Amino acid sequence: MRVFYRVATATLAFAVLILLCTAAKRSPVTIFMIGDSTMADKSLANGSEERGWGMVLQGFFTDKVVVDNHAVNGRSSKSFINEGRWDAVLAKMKKGDYVFIQFGHNDEKPQPDRHTDAGSTFDANLARFVNEARAKGGIPVLFSCVVRRNFQSEAKLGDDDEKLRNSVYEGETNVGNVLIDTHGDYAVAPKRVAQQLNVPFVDANAITHRLEQEMGAEASKQLHLWYLPGQHPAHPKGRQDNTHYSVYGAHVVAGLLVDEIARQVPALRKYVRHYDYIVSDEGRGNFLTLQQAVDAVPAGQKATVRVLHGQWNRPQVPKGKNVKLSVSCNATVK
Repeated sequence: MRVFYRVATATLAFAVLILLCTAAKRSPVTIFMIGDSTMADKSLANGSEERGWGMVLQGFFTDKVVVDNHAVNGRSSKSFINEGRWDAVLAKMKKGDYVFIQFGHNDEKPQPDRHTDAGSTFDANLARFVNEARAKGGIPVLFSCVVRRNFQSEAKLGDDDEKLRNSVYEGETNVGNVLIDTHGDYAVAPKRVAQQLNVPFVDANAITHRLEQEMGAEASKQLHLWYLPGQHPAHPKGRQDNTHYSVYGAHVVAGLLVDEIARQVPALRKYVRHYDYIVSDEGRGNFLTLQQAVDAVPAGQKATVRVLHGQWNRPQVPKGKNVKLSVSCNATVK
């Protein structure tokens, strides 16, 4: 009788899960994301640990929300429009869908195919995204650009953040204790447009500035892609990249931003979740395999592991670990 009770309970739970997944897939809340490399999905080739904060955002929502990330490396508000990427998003957008809009890193670049002016053409492009999304029944949310890690009084910024993927370790000089702004009015313009058009606004610049400043010049390197020579096989000469996020950095930033999203867009608050560990074989979690996540749980502690993507065998859980699995509709655990 006891065995039957356990089996019956498991079967009932599985049936409920199927029903919930069916309901979620039938009427999901879709969040489109448009922006640059700090938000974009990344390749996992050669063991790359670069992630955009938008790439990992799905792990902070229930299955009722679907994150459809259209952000692309190197794009500005101008090039995103001119390449037809915005039209592609509009074509998919339905009434009630959200669009998260974050540009600035590349709008400030001098290249004519990307450059816009804060206070004029940049603001006009942001307003276009807002107005055209609303015309389709969508709900736009404006974000200011995230900060660059810049504690140097004379930082070597270069003319293109995308070139940082080919950087080598050189170390830093003239390092201080204060994070120095690199965006100027490009970080202010989205708030200005949001106020003018009555749009929800997430001040990602202020949130990430506070994060990097509190961590300090040395610890904040963990948020980004800093490798000493020989530390990472894909970067034998090392790498120092103060713009793009590591796996750790993307998750920290996404976790902070999703809480602000919940404050600025109350309708999304009920879908927000924070899990101890997130597993995705697509690189959208902080672990690529379920067993890795279970192994990371400290002995004697309780932890919830969100299984976001992939097909997995039930993991081996050592004695002393209390692990709860939260399995997404897009994953299976046998």
